[in-house]
Parts: sequence; structure tokens; C-alpha cells
Amino acid sequence: MAETLEDLRFDNSYARLPETFYQRLHPTAVKEPKLVKLNYKLSETLGLNPLKIGQTDQEILAGNRVPKQADPIAMVYAGHQFGNWVPQLGDGRAVLLGELLNNEGQRWDLQLKGSGPTEYSRMGDGRAVLGPVMREYIVSEAMFNLGIPTTRALAFSMTGEMVRREYMEPGAILTRVASSHIRVGTFQYFHGKGDEDAIKILADYAIKRHYPHAEFAEQPYLTLLDSVIQNTAELISAWMLVGFIHGVMNTDNTAISGETIDYGPCAFMDGFNPNKTFSSIDSGGRYAYNHQPMIGQWNLTRFAETLLKLLDENQDNSITKAKASIENFWFFFEKAFHEGLCKKIGLSASDEENTKLAFDFLDLLSKSDVDFTTAYRSLGSYLEEENETNFKNLFDSKQDIDNWLARWNDKLGSEGKGTKEIKKKMNSVNPAFIPRNHQIAKAINLATNTEDFGLMEDLITVLDAPFENNHRLHDLSLPPKKGEEVTQTFCGT
Repeated sequence: MAETLEDLRFDNSYARLPETFYQRLHPTAVKEPKLVKLNYKLSETLGLNPLKIGQTDQEILAGNRVPKQADPIAMVYAGHQFGNWVPQLGDGRAVLLGELLNNEGQRWDLQLKGSGPTEYSRMGDGRAVLGPVMREYIVSEAMFNLGIPTTRALAFSMTGEMVRREYMEPGAILTRVASSHIRVGTFQYFHGKGDEDAIKILADYAIKRHYPHAEFAEQPYLTLLDSVIQNTAELISAWMLVGFIHGVMNTDNTAISGETIDYGPCAFMDGFNPNKTFSSIDSGGRYAYNHQPMIGQWNLTRFAETLLKLLDENQDNSITKAKASIENFWFFFEKAFHEGLCKKIGLSASDEENTKLAFDFLDLLSKSDVDFTTAYRSLGSYLEEENETNFKNLFDSKQDIDNWLARWNDKLGSEGKGTKEIKKKMNSVNPAFIPRNHQIAKAINLATNTEDFGLMEDLITVLDAPFENNHRLHDLSLPPKKGEEVTQTFCGT
């Protein structure tokens, strides 16, 4: 095991691509770097000894020092933002230090977010502030522990500098880890320039790094497209099964690895509303909860457009292949979503009747504005008659929930399992804890105003094991009380 960040082995393959793919630069040093949070478990995955992190490592995590083997770059990409084409975006406040190889040969991008301006900053200051950095740390680690593919947070530091946003806020830097930072927008950047050579280089690189099975397939680039489609469809299904709303599903925020990236204005639903949005900039509801699969397919269509000349020499054949692949999105999404919904109510099969029962439960939640997470967790407890009255009181119509429960009990009878086993399986997919928006807001306010990170640490504790009950911190599982609701979230980094 490497002791420190200086000892880690870097192999910077993306930085060996043509220089049109990035800008070489170093992070901009900060005034008074202070490591606030280090992710011990992720440190060990990367091959670090978290107990040996010293002053040199703290300077690296704040951008004041660069590891010897690193080759820092800012990546260029383009994208559709809320459906509008922007021909050049790029890492405007992030620097990819390089790619780590751990002892198992796994490759990880190590990126500093909030590390200063780059040539892609578009008049921005290149900095990040404490609140959004905390949000991404908390939520991305929660997503990982919920079993959802995601970028992760190794650490975050305060910079000792104030950053101007709507008002002055403490600056911070997030150390983000990802299997890569290649986005649909990365392909779009070169497609927009008509640079087919670069697209081929990027596609070959993506295959080698993420989808090596495609390299020897009969149609490698079609296999790449199919793989990204399947991973993205299953990712969006996983989001929706825990009530997650990404909030800014632009093509530059769609990773071809199938990982969740760029948490910005994300949120988890409290009361179930299929049309729910949180993002302050999503006034039209483009990225609402229920729209996420459609937007995912739309983004993947943009990805397919960049690959057309690689799919077939004949344009008509290429378009036919791409359309067929894009249409498969719904097969992958619905399969994963229907199976997941049925598992949430304790049913192992996702046949037509079970799936209808699962959707009928969602309808009941919507009609009564029932808290999404509480409803499913309580349903498992109801199974053992632990809180029958409390569970039914979640719903406005006792008759409606009684009718649904009667149908559900009939279906459970055909499972051939005891209630204890069914409840255990339900509790393994229905979390007790999610990153509650109002609790994150409280944690950010405490940290920003008084540098009190106690509530943040409590949130990280329960979200490290989200499917387990925690009696000491039970209050963190509860929906917001009247007046505590968070109705809007902001990008704000």
C-alpha cells in the first residue's frame, strides 16, 4: 500500500491523447488550505494509508502542490444545456491531476474541483464554495452506499479564501474520483468541429478504458453505443428507485461510463410527485423526476449522432443501426425499473400483474403526497404488524390502501417465503436513510456560519449504511416537518 498521495502510481493516459483534448495547467494555489474531510474507505480502495496523510498531501488536496507523477489537465467538451447547443464548455473550475492505478490495477481519475480558472472558465473565477462541495461529498457517497454507480469524493478542503457568489462565501475544493470524466459532451465537442479523426481516437480510448469487450466485437463502435445505452438506462432506473432527481441532465453531465456525475442542484424527493423538480433553473420541468428516462434517451441520441461515421460507411445503414440501438433504451430502462419496483414491495417476479401492483402503490403515494422513502420502509414493517396503524395513516383514503394491501397480501402468498425473509429483502432495497434535503441544508448552514461539521459527520455516518436502522440518529431518517421543506436547489458551485 502506498503511504501518501506522493507515493501513488499515476498513469496519465488521457493526457497522452492529442492536445486538442485538453489544456495543460496546474491548479491555482490557495491562501490557507485546511483539510476538513478525508474519506478513509475510499483512500484504502485507492491504495492510500489514510493515517499517513500529512501536510504534503493536504497541500495536494487543496491544489497547492502537484504529485510528481501527475500530469494535470483541464478537459474540453461541449454540450446541450437544457436542450440548447453550446459548442465549447470544458472544465472551467476543475483540474484532472491524473489517473491513479491501485494495487489491483484499477484506474481512477483524480480531479480537484474548485481549483482555479482554466481557459474554459468563461469569465468564471474557477472556484467552488463550501455548501455545494459539502453537498456533493454527502450525496455522492450516499449514492455509492445505495449501490448506484457514481463519481466519488475522496476529500474536501477549505481554502481560507472568501468567494463572491450572491454574497461572500467560504471557498472549498472537492477531490473527486471517477472511473473517467469522459462525457457525451466530449464526443459532441469534436463532432461539432467535424473532427472525425478525434472522434475515432476518443471512441477507441473509451472502448479500451471502459468497454474492452467491444474491442474484439464484430462491430466495436456499435457495441460501444449499446453498452453506454444499457448502462445509462440502468443508472436512471436506479436513481428513480430511490426518488433521486439529478436536476441538470445536460449532455455535458452525462458520463459515458454510466456513473452519476455533477450533483449541482440534485435532490431526493420527500412526498412522491412524479412531476417533481427542485432545480431553480429548471422552470420548465425539463429534468423532472418522471422526465429523466426521456432525457436520458435524448442525450444518448446526441451521443449516437457523434458515432454515425464509425457505425457504417453507408450513412443510411449507420442511421438504421443507431436508431435500433436508441430504441433499446426503453427495454433496458423498463426491465430494470419494473424489476426494482417489484423488489421494493417484496415481489421477486416483475410480471404484468406484479408490475401493475407496484405502479398502483406509486399512484397511492402520489394522491396522498406520502413520503417516498418512509412509505417503502414502513411497508416492510407493516408486514410484521409493527406499525399497522401508523402505516395506514400515511394515506388519505383508508379504503384505497386497504384494497391495495389485500391485493398485495395475495401476491405475497405466492412468494413461498416467510414474512421475516420478505421484510429482510425489502429492507435491503428500501433505505432507512437518504440524504434529506433539509438536513443537508442545516449541515451546510452550520458549517458555513460556524465551521461546525457535526451534523455533516452524522449524515455521513448514517449514509455509510443507509439500509441499516440507527436508533441514535433516527431523526435523520424523518421527512421534513412543516416549514423545514426544501423546495428549490441551486447549482451554486
